[in-house]
Amino acid sequence: MSKKFDGVPSIFHSLRADWLDLSTEQRFPIIGAVLAELSGKIATWISLYRRPAEKIRGPKWVWFLLTFINGIGPALYWSFGRKK
Repeated sequence: MSKKFDGVPSIFHSLRADWLDLSTEQRFPIIGAVLAELSGKIATWISLYRRPAEKIRGPKWVWFLLTFINGIGPALYWSFGRKK
C-alpha cells in the first residue's frame, strides 16, 4: 500500500476498501444521507447558539449533546426543544 497510509490503523484500510468496492449508484445515497445529517446538526447548533435559553425546553447543553444521536437528535430538537 502507499506510504501515506502506513500510520493509519487497519480498520481505516478496511473501510476505505469497502467504500471503493461500492458502485457510484450506491455511494450517492450514502453521501446524501451524510450531508442531510450534517446540515441538520449545523442548523440545530446555530439555532441553539442564537435562541435565548428561555425559548428552549430544558438546558441548551442537553440539546447540544442530543444532536450527536444520529438520525433523531436534530429532529427531536426541532420537534420538541423549541418553545413557540
